[in-house]
Amino acid sequence: MIYALDTNIISYILNGNGALDYKLNEIVPINEVIIPLFVYYEVRRGLIAKQAERKLRAFERLCLQLDIVNLTVHDMNTASKIYAERKAAGTVIDDGDLLIAAQCVTNGYVLVTNNIKHFRDINNFRYENWLNAEEQDNDF
Repeated sequence: MIYALDTNIISYILNGNGALDYKLNEIVPINEVIIPLFVYYEVRRGLIAKQAERKLRAFERLCLQLDIVNLTVHDMNTASKIYAERKAAGTVIDDGDLLIAAQCVTNGYVLVTNNIKHFRDINNFRYENWLNAEEQDNDF
């Protein structure tokens, strides 16, 4: 099984969340964890905008350990289909979350996220929340 880290999960990792560090270092083999390309962009832009140099260096070290997976035409086709389904249902999600979800659906990845409500209505989408119960579903 391949796990894709969502932006909020990487933020927790960079802030020193012990439960996530334990999961990544002790439970899940590092070769089974990836960073979707759009997540890479979201994290990097946020750290640069905040001038968070220490966290940016920590993120770069994390990226050396994990594969950053590019988007493909197949991912874009899946994203278009999900968009049309969500629009018809009246629950459109933002393009970032849409691209992350599409990449996961296309490739069979399980998204590790704390923003379950952003993704719960997407067909054939799998996700897990690796945070403690008291931290779950809190938006930043």
